[in-house]
Amino acid sequence: MSSDMQVFLLPDLGEGLTEAELVNWLVAVGDEIKVDQPIAEVETAKSMVEVPSPYAGTVAELHGQAGETLDVGKPLISIARLGAAPVALSAPADAADAVSTGVPASPEVSAAAETYRTEEKAGSGNVLIGYGTPGGAAAGRTRPRKGSAAVVDPAPAVEAPSLEAALAGTRIPGKLSAVISPLVRKMARDHGVSLDSIEGSGASGLIMRKDVEAAIAAPEAPAETGPAEHGPAAVARPAASEGELDGRTGLAVSARTPVRGVRKAVAANMTKSRSEIPEATVWVDVDATALLDMRAGLKKRAPHDTPGLLAFIARFVTAGLKKYPALNTRFETAADGSQEIVGFDGINLGFAAQTDRGLVVPSVRNAHQLSARELDAEIRRLTAVARDGKATPTELGSGTFTLNNYGVFGVDGSAAIINYPEVAMLGVGRIIDKPWVVDGELAVRKVTELTLAFDHRVCDGETAAGFLRYVADCIENPGGALADM
Repeated sequence: MSSDMQVFLLPDLGEGLTEAELVNWLVAVGDEIKVDQPIAEVETAKSMVEVPSPYAGTVAELHGQAGETLDVGKPLISIARLGAAPVALSAPADAADAVSTGVPASPEVSAAAETYRTEEKAGSGNVLIGYGTPGGAAAGRTRPRKGSAAVVDPAPAVEAPSLEAALAGTRIPGKLSAVISPLVRKMARDHGVSLDSIEGSGASGLIMRKDVEAAIAAPEAPAETGPAEHGPAAVARPAASEGELDGRTGLAVSARTPVRGVRKAVAANMTKSRSEIPEATVWVDVDATALLDMRAGLKKRAPHDTPGLLAFIARFVTAGLKKYPALNTRFETAADGSQEIVGFDGINLGFAAQTDRGLVVPSVRNAHQLSARELDAEIRRLTAVARDGKATPTELGSGTFTLNNYGVFGVDGSAAIINYPEVAMLGVGRIIDKPWVVDGELAVRKVTELTLAFDHRVCDGETAAGFLRYVADCIENPGGALADM
């Protein structure tokens, strides 16, 4: 490798992550880039991030194609140093690259390139947290202008490449090669739209942003992929061969869905939890009428600044964990077989959030130091970044206890799987009207069910029941509980 060539290896994008899926490139061969400029968008098992370049120079080689899974520590991109000898390029990587070859571009190619530059300006701009600098997000694609020094060896003038030839140089197989804007690809991926089914309205069939928007708005999209998990990382692919039959059921195989990204991480985590943790479950019905009445009173006085019910319950949970710290620990087994229970000076409260990419558990760090109002603000912020796929590995992997509000799905209870390596999870069911005895009289009250799954290695039922009862009592008498916190 020449000393003028800098090879950037795919960095460790999170705690313990060893691979990432390359979603799309934000640069192409021949681009001149700056330090901290985003060069690729990748999806890990935890989040979607943009990877910034640690080098400035000219892109010489892209090591991978969109949709490919890359290993951490393997080459991602090769960059020629600024001022180094010109890099020989074989062909423009996409229509926009035709501008940088020094060859007069056809009107179709120029129009496509301009469309690409315009649409790409609407990208997310999210630089990988903890890598690069904040200023890198604003950098765009930099190309030599027409008439400037070319990055190819001098050659006689040749006929301008056709748009079809330029599009054929993109790095995505099939009809996806008719898309040159990462924004368009991301929009289609986020809405589950198959680009193979879209006829592009641009020059030579180029798929434009408006084409994807029309497909999203269509009442019925072509169902070519079959059932699939939510999110771009779990798009189903057709059966390997037409007429393939499943050996066990005798039914035709309609689709095969790769397990990767968030779904792969969830599967591995849940399997490990079930295989390693001897969990037990306790539950109790709770009269939440007083909590709802208290919140309704607060909402009358401050309509736009009243914490949600989950924030109040989170406050009760952190107080309960201070009284029963055994549930805020981790069980560890060393290589020599010795075991220990690790306690923490603080609480990072995780909460389950359903997103288009799957179930994730962002955590409120140092939740024990926050009021109900502060907890509410942080829960809302983390929910938003998680649903946007922008939560950091730290935000998604640092919890010590998880609160799961599955009542939003209209169910009363759940035999939850503990979020490994934590040792307990509290679930909250829906709040519904139920008959309840109050002062010896039958009444209709707002009732919910609390369910606690806990690791029986770290505590016994007395501790688990004591914690659960404490949280239940706080919900039934919220005013008195908050006064003591």
